[in-house]
This record gives sequence, C-alpha cells and structure tokens, in this order.
Amino acid sequence: MVNYVRRQFRRFFRQARTINKEPVNRASLVVIILLDIFILFNVFSGLNDISRWPLNPTQAYPCHSSWQGYLDDSRGDRDYTILRQYLPHDQPEFYQLTPHYSRLNEGHLGQVSPICFDYANAADALQDPENRQIVANLSQLQERITALQQENQTIRSQYDSTLLEQIAGQPQDQSIHLVEAAQARETLERNEASLDQLNQEVSTLQTELTETTTSQQFLSLLNDDQQFQQVDRGFQRATFWYPTVQLLFQGLFLLPLVGVAWAVHRTAERRNYGLVALVSWHLLVIFCIPLVFKVFQVLQFGALFSWLSRVLIDLLGGLLFLINYLYILLVPLLGYGLIKFFQKVVLNPQLQVAGRVQKQKCIRCAKKLQPSDSHCPHCGYHQYVDCPHCHQPTYKYLPHCRHCGAAQEG
Repeated sequence: MVNYVRRQFRRFFRQARTINKEPVNRASLVVIILLDIFILFNVFSGLNDISRWPLNPTQAYPCHSSWQGYLDDSRGDRDYTILRQYLPHDQPEFYQLTPHYSRLNEGHLGQVSPICFDYANAADALQDPENRQIVANLSQLQERITALQQENQTIRSQYDSTLLEQIAGQPQDQSIHLVEAAQARETLERNEASLDQLNQEVSTLQTELTETTTSQQFLSLLNDDQQFQQVDRGFQRATFWYPTVQLLFQGLFLLPLVGVAWAVHRTAERRNYGLVALVSWHLLVIFCIPLVFKVFQVLQFGALFSWLSRVLIDLLGGLLFLINYLYILLVPLLGYGLIKFFQKVVLNPQLQVAGRVQKQKCIRCAKKLQPSDSHCPHCGYHQYVDCPHCHQPTYKYLPHCRHCGAAQEG
C-alpha cells in the first residue's frame, strides 16, 4: 500500500510537469501556474456565488427576529416599542417592508414565508394618517421634553455656585451666571411640573397609538402563537439544513468541472495530445482541491454535525466539545475501513492482474505489452516470478502457475 501511494505521488508530479513524458520548460511552467491561480480564484468565486443562490434562513423568514424579539421582551411598553419601530416620524417610504421582502425573492432560489408577508402587510398598514398624526404629536412632545431637560441640567450645573455667591453677598451684576439662586429654583420647579404634564400626555398618546385599528390588527398577529410557531419551525428547519444545501449546490458546481477535466485528460492521453493532457491535468487538480474541502465541511458543518449537536444538547446539557471526541473516534475507524476496502477490493493486485494479463497489459502501469516483453517498456516493471514448484517464470500475483498449475504463495 505504501509503495502504491508513493508511485501515485510520483505519477501525480510527473504528469503535472511533463508533456509526452518530456519535462516542461520553466517559462511554460510559470504560465501554467499563473493559469492555475486564475482558475482557482474563479472557482472559489463561483462557489461563493452559488452558495448564496438559495435563500438563507434570515432571508426566507425575515420577520422571525423581530417577532422573536417582541415575544421575548418582558417590558410593559413592548407594544409601543415595536409599533414605533415601523412608524418613524419622517420619510415613511423607506420603512415599507413588503417591497423589501419581495426583493429578497429576486435572484434567489426559494420563497419568503407567506406568514412573513402577512407580517409585512400588517406593519406597512400601520402608516395610516391616524397613526402618523399621533407619532408626529409624540415627536413634538418629545422635543419639548428634551428642551426642558436640557434647561434643567444647565440650571442645576450652575445652581451651587449661584447659591454660594448669594450667601457671600456678591452683587448680581458681578455674578458669572444670569439666573439668581431663588429664580433658578423657581424655574426648576416650574419645568418639573411641565415635564410631568408632558410625560402624562406622552403616555396618553402612546396608549392611543396601541389602540388604533391597524395597531390592534398588527399586535393581534404578533400575539398569535400558532402563526409564530409555524414561522419558528420553518426558521429552525431552514437553519438546520442550510449549510448542507449550500455544500450540495457547491458540489453541483464542481462535479461537472471535475468530470469534464477528467474526460478531456483521458482522451488527450489516449491520443497523445501532450499539451492538452498537461493543461487538463492541472485543471483536474484545481477543481478537486475545493471539492476535498467541501467534503470535510459537510462532515464538520453539515446536517450530520447539526444533528449531533442537538442530540448532545438534549442528552448532556450542551457539552458540544464531546462532538470532537466522537469525530476523533469515528473518523479513524472510517479511514481504517476504507483502507481495508481499497486493499481487498479496489487496489487488490490479484484482482487487477487477472484482467491485465488477459489484455496483455503491464501488471503495474496497465500499458500495452508485446508477448515477448518480460519487462514493461513504459515503467520497467518485471512481469514474472519463478514458480516455487517448477521454477518456470509465471505471472506475479496470480494464484496458480501458468506451467504446472501449482498454487503460488501469497
């Protein structure tokens, strides 16, 4: 097995730098390497583009995060908070959800959840004249509240020094502040009373906003557990399968390239098109590099990994590092099984030799031989071994001698 792997490595590097078994000159090799880099860049660019073709879970269920955030919010003003999210006081046309959700379908495979479109329609309906007038009034009240708070903050920052000046008997015309201490206190009390009244008006308007017809329809949808459960199940299912779907599409992108490169290379070798064989061999290697990476990504980030993660979370309380222990145990066992399979079935010399001898081919490299050849003129491999019973030359690896029929050892 070790000798076979060594031969394959030598064959790999030989094919990568020879044309009709003659070495490629350095200038041509530099050109080929530059072509490899360019092709590899485009392969990864294509993989990135095709991986974004299917809608990701966030795109397929765009209402899920806002809906989940609303249900998880335990504050008393969560109704008003989410309504204001879709009711800005200026430029409401930029906050239309339905056109945005519709654009998510363009150029992608998959569809946005119909329930999320219902959510978007209900959110867009909030921008009726009644609600927008309430929001405008709230904005005006909030501006007045902010102005009074800033005025109070300024007065409080000056109050202590003004009071000290008054205690020290300093004349008002020599004071660095415009407001006397007594007047400052009176202004603060008047502003605080105004703030209480304004806050009460704000609270009243917020209640009015949550009780309008369109607001009640939107909030009714948000509190419909059955609707949200459908969205949540779809989102969780899409999250579970999305990495695997991405990798499958990337595999569909790579496999035709690998197949075409392999077919061109085999045809060029049979017809002795040396340059075509060299270029197609490089392309085959370039296409196989990301394919190998994608196979490992399927094992590490695909549905299998997600399923194991959920099982461990349910059974062991989230000890996800145990997945690595499981992979460390399973992958060597899988590798051991593959090695045994290749040794006994795919790369078994006895199984390969029988067919090659019948077709008069070299036992090792499978190139065509003449009946009188005892050594392969292509790789130099000796085809025969002495029979331990009759001492006549017979084919290697075959179970019986071609002269006396005695069983050969090993």
